[in-house]
Amino acid sequence: MFDLILKGGEIFDGTGSEGAVGDIGITDGRITEIGSMETDGAREIIDASGLVVAPGFVDMHTHSDFTLIADGRAESQVHQGVTTEVIGQCGISCAPVCSHDAIPKVSPWYTERARHACWHGFGEYLDALDATDLGVNVMAFVGHGTVHRAVLGDELRAGEPDEVGRMARLVDRSMDEGAGGFSSGLEYFPGILAAPEHLVPMCEVAAKHGRLYATHVRNRDTHYDLGFAEAISTARQAGARLQISHIQPKFGAPPHAMEHTLEMIELARNRGADIAFDVIPHDWNHTIMAAILPKWAQAGGIDEVLGRLSDPESRQRIKANPQPMWLIVKARKWKDIVLLNATSNRDIVGADFEEIGRLRGVDPYDAVLDILLEEGENLMAAIWSSKSFSDIDVELCLRQPECAVISDTVAIANDGILKDFVGSLSGYGWAARFLRHYVLERNVIGLAEGIQKITSIPAKRLGLKDRGELRAGFYADICAFDKSAIASNATARNPRRYASGIAHVLVNGKPSMRNGKRTEVNAGQVLREFAS
Repeated sequence: MFDLILKGGEIFDGTGSEGAVGDIGITDGRITEIGSMETDGAREIIDASGLVVAPGFVDMHTHSDFTLIADGRAESQVHQGVTTEVIGQCGISCAPVCSHDAIPKVSPWYTERARHACWHGFGEYLDALDATDLGVNVMAFVGHGTVHRAVLGDELRAGEPDEVGRMARLVDRSMDEGAGGFSSGLEYFPGILAAPEHLVPMCEVAAKHGRLYATHVRNRDTHYDLGFAEAISTARQAGARLQISHIQPKFGAPPHAMEHTLEMIELARNRGADIAFDVIPHDWNHTIMAAILPKWAQAGGIDEVLGRLSDPESRQRIKANPQPMWLIVKARKWKDIVLLNATSNRDIVGADFEEIGRLRGVDPYDAVLDILLEEGENLMAAIWSSKSFSDIDVELCLRQPECAVISDTVAIANDGILKDFVGSLSGYGWAARFLRHYVLERNVIGLAEGIQKITSIPAKRLGLKDRGELRAGFYADICAFDKSAIASNATARNPRRYASGIAHVLVNGKPSMRNGKRTEVNAGQVLREFAS
């Protein structure tokens, strides 16, 4: 007797094989049979005829560390077929911390409106996640930036050898307590302070545990080759498996940068390196607005940063920064930069900075710094997006067999306490846009390979046990969608629209979406055990 049979869909198993019509039998949260089966042997039948049936999508790079604590339903992700998220990326994680007061400082998209347990260690943080009704499964990396703050606070230095040793021990303990990997964000404070000699000891811990080192590299524009070479060198010295996050070069890189980067990776692989990468399926690049500040301006607490923003002399130094995180700012292409999320300035979300500057009667760069100042304690929640990526680069990456596709966003909802939050321009539709734009319309890759890039490729890379494929014995994480209707509906002006075309989503065998409607079921689990 099956608990549920998903009947008559075109089954793509996630391995890259072409689809075939069949049924999937599910018992106790796992797939027990795939083939043709009688419906009288099931407690429940879901008709999937005319639909593509795929493994649930695995988003291997998100920043939902706190949004899942605040609202675990993960509506923006479930509505587009995501069943597993990986948090703790770009060096940012909610744990470990030295005090409960530090939680708001390290937690991305933190909101005081959320009621939650407090934590110190990584295991305690995962326990807090476990206590939440989760719409998706969650794997968590531990971030270098958070570990650095736990040892050095806001000090403007990378750490002496004994302090780096303490950081490595914190990473080791976090992995013992369930962290699935180690990440760094070398364009952000405090990652921007660290050199390879500071990161290698922590990467060695990841290697010892058989876990990934995922990095947001130091530079993807003018000095792109130095940034990628540093990532490869760090992983090589540590003997760690390397995942290069959102690899596509940014505005300011030469036209050959993507091709050259792939050549660098191939050369390193020929000498034994284990390297893979992922891309955001969009030519828009998003980040926190505060990242435009030079490292000296980001030092200390929020009050110190706000003090510098209000000081005319400091402002001039900020604007004169010769190497800002986004060279598109230095080039003053303000029409290609939009405000994506703000607390005190919600009325202008979706507007570009040429328009914002004109409305305020100030230079657009001053409008940027004014908005940061006005956001006050919510400074780190201010997000913007720029047209800094190239579609040509994205397509080149997608043709590489090891490339995964990610959101680089947060799980949110257009109702509840997160209803005003935005994680990225494609946060409500990254997977849908990838399948519609690059696979079904542009035919950059076929549907079977496209599904593979958001299912088995990330699952295997992460060491997720029994997930990422439709196979007997695997967990029943499943997405059934209409390939003629799947699409993202999000725009800069209206970024909180759910995707279209998703009919059914099962998480651990339980329907979280049925016939295009969200159910009240949240069957996600915190994942703490991984294959090496």
